[in-house]
Amino acid sequence: AIIYFSALFNAWFGLIVFICMTLYLTLTIIITEWRTKYRREMNQMDNTAKSRAVDSLLNFETVKYYNAENYEVGRFEGAILKYQESEYKTQASLALLNQTQNAIIGAGLLAGSLLCAYFVTEGKFLVGDYVLFGTYIIQLYTPLNWFGTYYRMIQTSFIDMENMFQLFEEDQEVGPSGSGKSTIIRLLFRFYDVQGGCIHIDGQDISKVKQTSLRSHIGVVPQDTVLFNDTIRENIRYGRTTANDQEVEEAALAADIHDKIMTFPDGYDTQVGERGLKLSGGEKQRVAIARTILKAPQIILLDEATSALDTQTERNIQASLAKVCANRTTVVVAHRLSTIIAADQILVVNEGRIAERGRHEELLQKGGLYADMWLKQQQTHEK
Repeated sequence: AIIYFSALFNAWFGLIVFICMTLYLTLTIIITEWRTKYRREMNQMDNTAKSRAVDSLLNFETVKYYNAENYEVGRFEGAILKYQESEYKTQASLALLNQTQNAIIGAGLLAGSLLCAYFVTEGKFLVGDYVLFGTYIIQLYTPLNWFGTYYRMIQTSFIDMENMFQLFEEDQEVGPSGSGKSTIIRLLFRFYDVQGGCIHIDGQDISKVKQTSLRSHIGVVPQDTVLFNDTIRENIRYGRTTANDQEVEEAALAADIHDKIMTFPDGYDTQVGERGLKLSGGEKQRVAIARTILKAPQIILLDEATSALDTQTERNIQASLAKVCANRTTVVVAHRLSTIIAADQILVVNEGRIAERGRHEELLQKGGLYADMWLKQQQTHEK
């Protein structure tokens, strides 16, 4: 463009184009880089406002227990105001960028037009040359405008993706040194890989198989059951999504929750609410057990599976689990030792290490940690 204007008109026009393009590109890059901090701040404030809203809604019971509705509203309002302030800065800096770009283009067009008009009055240019210059210079600025827009959009997109990039940069971790029983279950599921040693199932190192394959053979009843905001039927069916309604109901029967479901007005079509809040702790745990029964895995992990249940329901479920666990490897995590008396091998975990191992009778004879816990629980039960 510079060569064309210099050759067709003269060097002054080439100089105007050069100065305009250089200023335009330089200031676009400088201002775009400068305003990234406002965009980043806006994203952070947006995340904060949304997390405040979600947190207070999910924990609505705690908010009501402590009569803190006004406090939560105030926190959310403060986060929104901070977000609006950072959004204003982002929009204002964008307007500054656009006006700067327009000013440079306008200045170049004005300078070139005045110079062209001067040469027309001097008789060096024709009126057609003036029109030609105006047409060419406007066509030249269109790609410049696109460059500025695309550069800004790309820069903004990278800032918006920073959180995702930070997630990719996270190192793999094993749980902290004080972790114990529940962490072992997470290791079996390969939520994280071990940094030393290895875990074998049937002689196979689990780090050498696909996570999908590994997890398809393991069923778990977690300590804290989280349900989807859907019907009871669909929550149980989650154990095996291809199961029909009859299989779902059979699993519910085995988990001793079928009769309870039938007392609800909508039966299996009852909505359980956000994270299953419409069900009691025991009911949620029985739904989780039904899921696992439906999945029919080769390995079953019970993480405090009956901790939220009353004694009678626990006995019923223990009987159901005994049938389900027949001919399957079962790993039971428990504080209540009465639930693991019949285990083939008991591992006593203390401060992240296996302190004792053996059958119930062997561990009682040793008189160690297990024997102490057993004695204390028996005394509590007698009281």
